[in-house]
This record gives sequence, structure tokens and C-alpha cells, in this order.
Amino acid sequence: MSQLDDLLTQLGTGRWTILHILVICYWFSLLSYHTLGGAFLAPKVDFACRPPAASAHARATNDSCAYFEEDPSTGRVEERPCAEWDFDNSTFTSTVTSEFGLVCEREYLRATYQSIYMLGIFVGAPLNGVMADRFGRLPMVSASSVVYTGIAIGSCFLYSLPLLLAARFLLGVMHPASLQTGYILVMEMAEPRWRSALGVGMFLPWALGTMAWGGFAYLVRAWRWLQLAVSLPCLLFLPALLVLDESPRWLAVAGRQEKALGILKKAAERNRVDLPSDEKILSILKDDQRKEVQEKATHDNFKDRVKEYFETAVILFRTPRLRTITSVMYIDYLVVGLVFFGLSLGGGTLSADPFLYMALSGLVEVPANTVVVPVIARFARRTLSIFFFVVSGAALLALPFMPSGHAWAAVSLAMVGKMSITFTFNILFLFASEVFPTEVRTRGMGTSLMMSRIGAMVAPFVTESMGSVYPWAPSVVFGASSVVAGLATLALPETQGAALPDTISRFEARSRAREVVKDPRVPAGGLEGEDGEQSN
Repeated sequence: MSQLDDLLTQLGTGRWTILHILVICYWFSLLSYHTLGGAFLAPKVDFACRPPAASAHARATNDSCAYFEEDPSTGRVEERPCAEWDFDNSTFTSTVTSEFGLVCEREYLRATYQSIYMLGIFVGAPLNGVMADRFGRLPMVSASSVVYTGIAIGSCFLYSLPLLLAARFLLGVMHPASLQTGYILVMEMAEPRWRSALGVGMFLPWALGTMAWGGFAYLVRAWRWLQLAVSLPCLLFLPALLVLDESPRWLAVAGRQEKALGILKKAAERNRVDLPSDEKILSILKDDQRKEVQEKATHDNFKDRVKEYFETAVILFRTPRLRTITSVMYIDYLVVGLVFFGLSLGGGTLSADPFLYMALSGLVEVPANTVVVPVIARFARRTLSIFFFVVSGAALLALPFMPSGHAWAAVSLAMVGKMSITFTFNILFLFASEVFPTEVRTRGMGTSLMMSRIGAMVAPFVTESMGSVYPWAPSVVFGASSVVAGLATLALPETQGAALPDTISRFEARSRAREVVKDPRVPAGGLEGEDGEQSN
């Protein structure tokens, strides 16, 4: 551990630390409502074509997207596209779907309503990383949460679909600026021994928020009032920003050691612990800054950052084994994002009760976010990833074969798939941090997470567009994808108990050494040593 980590260990986990954790966790619980908004704000709704009132000889076709009309002058019956519909309001009194007529040739806009939020996350995530490093953690959390709250409440009063979609996109852009940066803020304040458990436990509020989203939607069936009901609690978070502090670690790196010292002393007072002298703390903070500056010496300016960004695609595919790891991790993260969000949004196609389905969907995430810590500590990462991928895939592939009268069995299979893929999501985060060499670890994990967001963008089109035509298709697509990802994971090396590789060259050498050991034609001597040199 660094000296600053030793200082955080002395600071401990007291009232100051817990306050920051609870405040950020509250915000995390609110984001799930809007992230999964399409499930209840723009759901699939039964409809029937409403022929023009002026036509006395019109009748709707079977598919409700057109109507037949007899031409009075010729007597011929012609098919015309429907422009107005009567919607079934027995479940929802109003929806984005019914208000803007998102059916027939406009049905893809229902999936777009959900997907465009994910597109915003995809765009906002890399921008947030740069800005959080430049301006600080707390300013980004504060600014993004204020903007997020304003857009979320303002969306209730938008009567233009393009404006509503633009608002959804901006919410997505603000999402990582508050969630990802808030996560980093808390992790940088936590003492080292609790970081692993806290890193997983921070997403429990998300699961609880998902459960609550089903309850809110059950009680409020009009989409504008529902949007307002889940947006107003965001206002309660804003005053809490006044009690949050900036990350002392970021302040130290930014050269603001005096400010960091003041925060650490305040934290020590709240936690009722004693810290070293001010001079000693300042010395530690300045030393931490020097180390950070040395590590980032080659990335001082914007030009270097841009160059590094474009070189990422090349360096991650530069050598055979790294190319395999990158490709498999991209597949795994793409599938995890696709299946996780696809199942979260699949209440309309996988269950007759979308409200209960959403609540259960959040409930099964709770064990996946708690039990995973001891499970990862005991079992091999690759084995766990393959196991949960295959379990999820098997459960989902079995769904189309369930008899129509066994709704509970079908929902149970869907929940097994959701819990398994949530386990996989958590395991992959640790697995990716261990399997990529240190030299490219940040870039490997960052681009892998971007693949998960692409999967999340595709998921609504599978559940809504494809599911509307073929109800069995989403579970087959999700199940087959999970099995394929599980099989692809066989190509990854096991990392449990293995030393983390520092450089690509050493990683390649170590991989070749393992292959030589497995080759029965190779004699006992002549194997490569630990550093990739010939040992004989």
C-alpha cells in the first residue's frame, strides 16, 4: 500500500466515510428508474386501427396497421395505411407509445426511446473520465446530478417526441458523470481493506431501485405522472451535495495539498481518530503527487491523450495472446450488456405481469451483488464465468419450450438467467483487471466496458422490435449469446493466484512457457523462466 493508503487505514470507516457512502448510494438507487424507463414509459401496448371517421366504407385489417376502404367511384376495395389507433388502456392509462403513436412503421422508436439513453452513456463515459480527472470528482458529481434532475423533471412537460428523445440522450450523457464519478469518489475515500466489498456493495442500491421501479409503475399508470414521481426524489439529493467533500487523493494529485489536509482533518474529527502531524500528512500528500506525475509524465497534454486513444485499437491486438484476450473480453462484455439489460427490460415479452417481473428482476440482483464476494475469493475466475454464462444460457434457451399455462415457471427461468448474468457481470470486472497486462490494463477494461454499452444499446431492439414479431426470439438470442460467450471464455487463462503480468512482452513469454509445459514432446529442461528468458 502507498503512504496515503496507510493514512486512510488510520482514518478508518467512521461517520465521515459512511455519510459519503450513503449519500452516493441514494443517488445510485434513483438512476435505475430512468435507465430502465422504457419498460413502463414506452411499453408495448395492444392497439387497433381507427379508420377515418369520414369514411363510411372503411374497416381495419387484421394486423391493425392498415384499413380497407372502398372507392365510391370505382367500387374497388383498397388497402390504406392506418394513421390513428385506439390503444388498450387497461394496464397503462397513458404511455409514450400511445401518445406518440409508436406502432407499426414507427414501432422502432419505442426501442429507440430506451436505446438512446444507452447511447448517451456510451458518449458520456469517456468524456466524464477526462473531465473528472481535470476538474475533480465532486464538481462533476454536483454538476451532473443538478443537470440530470432538471432534465428528468423537465421531460414530464415535453410534448415533442424529438425533444423527448433528446432529453433521454442527455440523461444518458449525465449518467456516468454522476454514477461513475460518484463511485470513484467513494472508493478513493475508503480504507483499502473494505474496497473490494464496497466496490460490489455499491450496486445494491441499484437493485433496490429496480425493485422500487416496479412498485412505482404499479401505483402510477400515466407516464408523465410516473416520470415526475421518480424524478422528484432527485431533488432530495441536491442538498446532500453540500455535506460532501472532494477526494483527498485527487486534491493531492492536483497539487492542492492544503485543501486535502483540511478535509482529512475534518474526516478524522468526524471519525474520532488521531492522524499524524500536519507536516507529516503534507509530506505524504506531496509524495503521492510526485509519484502520480511521474506515472503520467508521457500523458501531459491533450495531443498525447488523443494519440493514446487511437493507439488503443492497435496495441490491444498487437500480439497473438493479447489479441485473443481482447477479443474474448469484448465478446463477454457485449453479451453481458445485451443479456443483462435485455432481461431487465423484458417484462412485456417474458411475463404477463411487468410490474412483478421488474420487482423480481431487482430482487435477484441482491444475492448476485452480495454472495459474489466470497464466491470470487474461493473459486477460479474463468470457471465461474463459464459456469454462470452457461447457466444463464441454458435457462433462457429453455424458455420457449415452457407450456403457455406455466407462467411462473417461465418467470423463474428468466430470473435464473438474470441472476446468473449479474454474477457474470461482477466476476468479469475482476477477471478483466487481472487478465490484461498492467501496460494496457486501463485501456483493456475501458474499451471492454464500452462493448457492454453497445450490447445495452442493442438490447431494446431485441426485446421490443424482434420480440413483437417473434415472442420466443429474445430468450433464444439472449440464451444462445450467453452460451457462445461461455465457450469463448475457455480461451482465456486462469488468473486466480497468478502474478499479474506487467508488460505485454512478459505476458507473451509466460503464455508461451505454459504452452511448452503442456507439450508432451518437450523435455524437462529448456523451459522459459519467469521473465521470459531461457532457463538453460
